[in-house]
Amino acid sequence: MAKQKNTPKKILDSRILKIAEKLERIRIEKGFTSYENFAIEYGISRMQYWRMEKGTNFTFHSLLKILDAHEMTLKEFFEDIE
Repeated sequence: MAKQKNTPKKILDSRILKIAEKLERIRIEKGFTSYENFAIEYGISRMQYWRMEKGTNFTFHSLLKILDAHEMTLKEFFEDIE
């Protein structure tokens, strides 16, 4: 039987979590209750988008694609994130 590793859970940077929370909030405000439907409609990998909303995987390319879908500038997106 294989031995299980007891690896500690990675603690995410609070700034990344704020970005992730905002991505989820603006998706819901746009009327998408399902992250999957949003991702499919805008041609974003469902798993990539899910990871971004959870704060576990960010690429600038993907963030820009999402902001384009929301017709939002970087300035608008980050204006309320400290």
